[in-house]
Amino acid sequence: MHCWRTGFCLWVLLTGLATSGAGTLAQFRTPYGDLEVELYDQQKPVTVANFKKLVQSGAYQNTFFHRLVPGFVAQGGGYFTSSKSLNVNFGPPWSYVGSVSHFGAITNEYNVGPHLSNTNKTIAMAKLGTDPNSATCEWFFNLTNNSANLDNQNGGFTVFGHVVRDTGPANLGGLMGFLYSRNYATGMVDLASFYPTDSVATSLFRNLPVVFTNGYYAPWYSELFYVDISLLSVLVTKTNNQKQISWNSINGKTNIVEYTTNMPPSWKTLVSTNGNGSRITVTDSTATNAFRFYRVRVAYP
Repeated sequence: MHCWRTGFCLWVLLTGLATSGAGTLAQFRTPYGDLEVELYDQQKPVTVANFKKLVQSGAYQNTFFHRLVPGFVAQGGGYFTSSKSLNVNFGPPWSYVGSVSHFGAITNEYNVGPHLSNTNKTIAMAKLGTDPNSATCEWFFNLTNNSANLDNQNGGFTVFGHVVRDTGPANLGGLMGFLYSRNYATGMVDLASFYPTDSVATSLFRNLPVVFTNGYYAPWYSELFYVDISLLSVLVTKTNNQKQISWNSINGKTNIVEYTTNMPPSWKTLVSTNGNGSRITVTDSTATNAFRFYRVRVAYP
């Protein structure tokens, strides 16, 4: 079934296990707008499973974009802070920053399944330059068509999702366009210029995006470009012999809960509601002891 033609779909069985013919939906929330990303669960299963496991484990809490190359990529998933609101300089001795914990390196899936290029508005795994199978937790968004470069480098960079909705500044082409156009005068800092003898500053944070426009002073922790990641997780429970379906709704879009009693499916609408960004719960009062599959579909254009 090809749900991506009409919208995003997420299936669940009564246990709440989520799979999808279209792919899991991940939400990236930032100070300048949100990205909703459809993941390629079926096409790149190892990569997506690793990413989802990291999100669900809480590994990406308080993470931030730590590398921005305007016109190329925006990278995150590697580092976190213990206090997002701290008004002290982000710099040595790095007392409030750490590396994201992960589950080990995964197999590079660039040549597994369909060929998915590093085109504009896709997300891919970052890795070491000398090892195709070294991706762990860091990811990056392609801010332009990088296929000629990244598809042919180090075994290819595995694309595992693409942006289906961007709520960033419309006049700048959304969040992706906003990131594409940054520079050291409009939202970037080279920490090497402030801490030239510190190896962390001179290696990891030379292209650091921040939330202020004058990049000529060292940022505070509170001024980093944070990104909060969540999944459209669906949970089905049973209370008083009635099934309750809850999920993280997509704000400003029609969220449709559907069910089927057989496979191949013949989907029927249980309820249609406007998402508000919060968790919504609906009750299937007609199900009683009936065996049903459920899914939540978000109506994208």
